[in-house]
Amino acid sequence: MAPGLVLQVRRHPEATPRAGRSLRVGFTVSRKVGGAVVRNRVRRRLRALAAELMPRLAAPGHDYVLIGRAATEERSFAALKQDLETALKHVGALRRLGAGPASEAKERAT
Repeated sequence: MAPGLVLQVRRHPEATPRAGRSLRVGFTVSRKVGGAVVRNRVRRRLRALAAELMPRLAAPGHDYVLIGRAATEERSFAALKQDLETALKHVGALRRLGAGPASEAKERAT
């Protein structure tokens, strides 16, 4: 849990095809955060955050749920980025350095 968001992670079952390479992200914001306009704004901010950071930082083979909090709306985008990176480290789902789409392409080419 971070000031700007909550992250939940679940590893894909090994029986799932392409489990090691897929990355799925969901978003939720409760009514406690605010009215519909506020919840939609928070959800858009979380989507933008996930689109920018998850492919690069999140370990594949997991399902992720980003949960918006009351502070998500007012928190700076840079602080939200830090919150997400901290949350990924905390749950052990931060991608290893050097592991990513570019390195996976190199492995397939050799």
